[in-house]
Amino acid sequence: MVLASGEGWLFLLRWLHFLAGITWIGMLYYFNFVQTPFFAKAEPAVRTGMIAGSLVGRALWWFRWGAMITFITGWLYVLHMMFARYGGVGEFFATAYGWKIFFGGMLGSLMWFNVWFVIWPAQQIVIASASQVAKGGAAIADAAARGARSGVASRTNTLLSIPMLFFMGSAMHLKMTDPTGPGQKIGALLLLLVVMAAAEINAMVGPASPDKASAGKKLLATVNGTLWAGFILTAVLYFGLALIFPQ
Repeated sequence: MVLASGEGWLFLLRWLHFLAGITWIGMLYYFNFVQTPFFAKAEPAVRTGMIAGSLVGRALWWFRWGAMITFITGWLYVLHMMFARYGGVGEFFATAYGWKIFFGGMLGSLMWFNVWFVIWPAQQIVIASASQVAKGGAAIADAAARGARSGVASRTNTLLSIPMLFFMGSAMHLKMTDPTGPGQKIGALLLLLVVMAAAEINAMVGPASPDKASAGKKLLATVNGTLWAGFILTAVLYFGLALIFPQ
């Protein structure tokens, strides 16, 4: 049987990766394109009810575990390709395919980090605060600030999802010259690290409230701004990599 072969198990791994990824990114887009704009105009009692009534908690459960399964299956797939298909780390990174997959995987890994270590811890405080308010108690003092930080991290993930999906999809279908020397590989790595660091610093450093936000945070304050920033970042990464790996 095909599924009993190595290729069959690789297919199942990719299938699970796709299913989990669709769940994760689907919930990410729901939060940013639907729930956040709705909450911005909803009455406080409505927001509290949706949060304390477990709607947000249920969505966050699918969100974070979708991210976890996507992260695990994605890196298992990369490791399989690196060692079983290409024969090692050096051989893998001697191909444009390897770099495109690596770019997508690293952007996705930063998104996973934000989900589990920024967004989810902050949302636990927001949920606890809303539950206390729903029972007649006082709100937790730093719930609003943590919620704002979580929101910037979530918008950052939406921004990063656009180039992440581009590089995952382009790995096999968009031709690019393989790197030929260590200078090109170092240049590609520096390009990726600078972009990731800039995005994360913008999300995590400085005030998160819109009225005191930096220009980068203000750009992420709207859906249109986040989408445009994501497309521009995709172009920067792709054309930057194309310049580093010239024809």
